[in-house]
Parts: sequence; structure tokens; C-alpha cells
Amino acid sequence: MKKLGLGVLGLGEGRSIVSGAMRSELWTVARICDLDEKLGRERCQEFGLDCFTPSMQRLLEDPAVDVVGIYTPDHLHADHVIAALRAGKHVICTKPFLNDLSQAREVLETTKTSGKRVMVGQSSRFFAPFARQRRHFDEGRFGDIITVESYYNADHRWFLKKGWAKTDSFKWLYGGLSHPVDLLRWYLPDIEEVMGYSSLGKNGRELGLKNADTFQFIFKTSRGIPARISGTYNSPVIPLGRDSNMSCVLRCENGASQGDYYDLRYSWKLNGSSCIETFEDQDDYYFRFGGHSHHAGEYQNYIEYFARCLASGTAPMPDAAEGVVTVAVMQAMEESCREGRPVKLRSVLERQGLAFLLGT
Repeated sequence: MKKLGLGVLGLGEGRSIVSGAMRSELWTVARICDLDEKLGRERCQEFGLDCFTPSMQRLLEDPAVDVVGIYTPDHLHADHVIAALRAGKHVICTKPFLNDLSQAREVLETTKTSGKRVMVGQSSRFFAPFARQRRHFDEGRFGDIITVESYYNADHRWFLKKGWAKTDSFKWLYGGLSHPVDLLRWYLPDIEEVMGYSSLGKNGRELGLKNADTFQFIFKTSRGIPARISGTYNSPVIPLGRDSNMSCVLRCENGASQGDYYDLRYSWKLNGSSCIETFEDQDDYYFRFGGHSHHAGEYQNYIEYFARCLASGTAPMPDAAEGVVTVAVMQAMEESCREGRPVKLRSVLERQGLAFLLGT
């Protein structure tokens, strides 16, 4: 396979995809971009690069860039995805794909007319415990799903040092819960209705956060399967010896399984036998920077998956359409919290002329 040239917009979270591309045999880093020139110089020094520009336009015009990785603040994703597609580039966009549905139709239409591929960088799908859990499920080991539980709890008060995280546009419901929401939709793509509650805690208020940081949700699929998601982001977490902080639990007819994030653990029970698998030997691959602050191994896994999809002409998943529906689920969650009632996913999509994404 010919190596693909990667251009990266946003060098905060983008640090992980740069690391992934630098260590991959399928990629080369062609151009990196950020408005913060000091940060750009730091990344060049860190990775031995000489391809920084503060100009997004220069990156988009660079013929060496085949794919643009978008790691900018959430509210800029739609504009940046559209700009990259119009420049003739394939796109990988970190989660949340969009921070609302206002530009969703334009994103989908531009994807179609450009003829380029778009993948949402839902990194958790490419993390060893969750990937093993999915493989076991696809093999039919556990039978049909009875319910799914997923959560993500993290003490992310450090994140609010970023100025844009204190604006009205930043929402933990999209920036944090997009991980468990994606895991839920991976197994239950037919979410029909959601009911939930949220609050903004004292820690978040005192740090200047504008939107809720604590969440509890119940979902129902069109088949009547219930599921739940929870998360909190500005308070201490339970020690890793007791809780992984991010998990996905499948309870099925013949068995149950749980993928755990930070401690690289996968547990399952089937036919009266239990097993706990750990991936501790891969810690240095997945978490390459101090304090587990970035998870570059997942990024390397998904950009290599994306490269293989491009080579074979296969649509990478989650694609733009699936990404938009996930955003619609999160908008339904937000509306339920605000209005204190269950919200139908179809009604959210219908208001934007997007109900066709649900099929019949």
C-alpha cells in the first residue's frame, strides 16, 4: 500500500494522531496546523517534524495531504469537515463529529458531492478490551442482547484550563458522553427514545463551566430493549482498582461481558465459566504520554483501519451518516434534560429534514 499523507488540524488532541501516523507503516505526516504557533513549534520538536503552518488554507492546498485529521474545538468541526472535503481531501474527524445538527445536512451533502470518505474518530472502538468484546459478540458467543450499560466518569477539571471549554459552545454531553453513546449505538443502532437528567455541580460552576457536567440516561430501542448511560466530569473518581472509569457492559441471553478502559481489562462469563483478560503489556502502545493523558494507540489503530478501507474501497465506520445520527441521539438527550420528558430520536431528525437516516 502507498503511504497516505496526513494533515492535522489542531495540535492539542491532535498530538495522538501525529504519534499514530509517525509510528505507522501506512502513513506519513505531511502537514500540521494550529493557530498557536508556539504549540506548533513544540510538536515539531517533539516529533522531529518541519511541516508546521498556522494557516489552514495552506494545509488544505498542500498536494501531499491526502487525508485531513480534524482535532479542533467541537464547535468548529462542521466548518472544518466541509472545508476539507471541498479541498478534495478525505476526512477523519474526532468525536463529537458535530456539536449540533444545524450543519448536518450540509456536511452530508458535501460528503456525497465530494466523493471523499469521512470517518468519525470514535477511538474507543479501537481500544483492545472493547475490540475483543465486540469480536466475541459478533461471533455469537453470548446470544442476543438483553441490555447494555455504558459509562464514562473522569476528573477533567484540568480540561477547563482551555479557554474555549468555558464557553457556551462546550458541552460535556457531547465532548465526554459521545464515547459511551457511540458504544451503545454500536450494539443498539435502533435507539428510539431517551429520558435523562443532568446537573452542573459546584466544582464545574466555580471553574466557570457553562453547561452540565453530570448525567444519567435511560434509552429504549425500537425492539423494546432498555439501556443506560451515565457520566460525570468535574469530580473525583473511584480508584482504578475498583472501577475503570469508562466501561461497556453487555448483558445477553447466554452470558455477559464488560470492557474496561483505563486498566486495559476485559471480563466475561459464559456457561458458568468466568474469564478476565488483561492487556497490560500494551499499555505503552495505547498510552504513550505521561499520566495517560493521550491514547495514541487507539488513534493509530483507527487511522490504519481507515487506510485499509481507502485501499479496498470500503466505507469506514462510523461514517458521516452514522456520526450524524449519534449527534442526533445526544441532541435528544440534551432536550430530555432540558424539558424533563422522554424524547423520540425521529422527532429530532425530522426537524432537520434528516429522518431518512433512520430508513423506514
